Amino acid sequence: MRGFSLLFLLLGLLFADSVSELQSKLDNLNKKLEKNDSVWLQKYKNFEDYGKISLEIAKIQDNLKKLDGNSLEANTLKHSLQALQHQEKLLESYKTNPFKGLVEKPAITNVPNINNPLAIVTGLSYIKAMRAKLTTLQQHQKVLQQIIANINERLEILQELRALDSKKWETSLYQEKVKKIEFKSAQNLLNASLDAYVKDMEETTQNIKAQIKDQLFKLLYVLLIACASIVLAWVLKHLSHKYLYNDERAYTINKAINFINANVVVLIFLFAYLENVSYLVTMLGFVGAGFAIAMRDLFMSMLGWLTMILKGSVHVGDRIKVSKDGNTYVGDVLDISMLYITLFEDVTLTTYLKNNGRAGRIVFIPNNCIFNGLLTNYSHLGLKTVWDSLDFFLTFDSNHERAKEIATQIATECSKDYSQTTATQLAKMRTKYALRTIETAPKVFYMAEKEGMRLYVSYLTNAYATLTLRSTISTAIVQAFLKTHDVFLGPALKEAQEKQEQEVQEKQVQEVQEKQEKQEKQGD
Repeated sequence: MRGFSLLFLLLGLLFADSVSELQSKLDNLNKKLEKNDSVWLQKYKNFEDYGKISLEIAKIQDNLKKLDGNSLEANTLKHSLQALQHQEKLLESYKTNPFKGLVEKPAITNVPNINNPLAIVTGLSYIKAMRAKLTTLQQHQKVLQQIIANINERLEILQELRALDSKKWETSLYQEKVKKIEFKSAQNLLNASLDAYVKDMEETTQNIKAQIKDQLFKLLYVLLIACASIVLAWVLKHLSHKYLYNDERAYTINKAINFINANVVVLIFLFAYLENVSYLVTMLGFVGAGFAIAMRDLFMSMLGWLTMILKGSVHVGDRIKVSKDGNTYVGDVLDISMLYITLFEDVTLTTYLKNNGRAGRIVFIPNNCIFNGLLTNYSHLGLKTVWDSLDFFLTFDSNHERAKEIATQIATECSKDYSQTTATQLAKMRTKYALRTIETAPKVFYMAEKEGMRLYVSYLTNAYATLTLRSTISTAIVQAFLKTHDVFLGPALKEAQEKQEQEVQEKQVQEVQEKQEKQEKQGD
């Protein structure tokens, strides 16, 4: 009897050790699952919590039916019911399918159409986004496999514990089997979604890569055509420099080649990547109208540039005068762009009369000045000369005919070369303009004023060097007038001339007297 008791005690100790060891393993697995902190476990926990809350709500509702509605216990249960119903509403999305967002196949929508080189980046980004979704699904699959493996280990331990104590572990074993069924079902759905997504992704990726390949070849062809246009333009410019000795013509031709080449390249790209040309025309019409209103000055400058190019009113190298907003600039045209005329301001009479002696500036003049300002071309159609004028103030008692004769002679002598050149150029201009008379000889006129006569002398001079001839003629006329005893440049100069003549006469008389006295002494 004593031996039988010892055997029973030993078996009890062995049973207790086995149960303790299995519980320890089960606790370790539970801790391992808790540390995993997977989205799968979180969603399943929300699913379990929703079920528990639903059961608790049902129990409270049954108890409320049995209790008096105004009792303290009933009020307490009502407050608990409201809190549980609020929690149930928050977890309502986990009512039936807790893993819906994790097992569904990602939708492949809004697949980009690669119809231009810029869309290549969009296509590559779309492929990258699809691969990122695939990586996420594969990570979910890997985590789910680990969770199912842990559940299988728990099932084995729970089955052993149930074999030792069926009543205590029956419920836990049942709950674990339900959990396994849920996760297994999710795994099957995830595998099916993953396989379908891989097939769709591969098909979409192949289509995008094929479109990218086509666009790369198309871009290569377009670039080759554009490069051919650029090379052709370079060859034409090289030939113009080689065979055209006129710098102005070569410059104009080069500008035209650059403009045409730029437009050709733009049209090549437009027609290569624009599917609907009529849409382009309509779009450009509306956009152009909007820009024309908002950017009136800009479009007026472009229209002015086109007018100058087609009409040929201004060329590079021309000497022009521009007056706008009270400012006047005279100089040589360095460049004519689509928006501006680049002018190098030279030293002219305007420099001293209006610009306080300042010159040498680079002036950028908007092309719209030909419409809303005043532009004067001193060298239009090869005409390199302009009329310049001088004026001298003479007293009333001067010999006006003699003064006119002197001024005419000097002006004619100094400007004869320019007069001949101008006559030739004006004769050529008759084919384009109605020139009735061609007079190139200097012009001399008188105008009466209060204190004397104003003598005006007009002559032809080089448009690029007006001050040089102006200075020469002015000096020559003044010196000639000073040497003439009956031509007086103003009252003050007349008095000075008369005083000088008187002093000369007195000196001559004194010399004669001294000479006579000397002769008389020698005779004695």
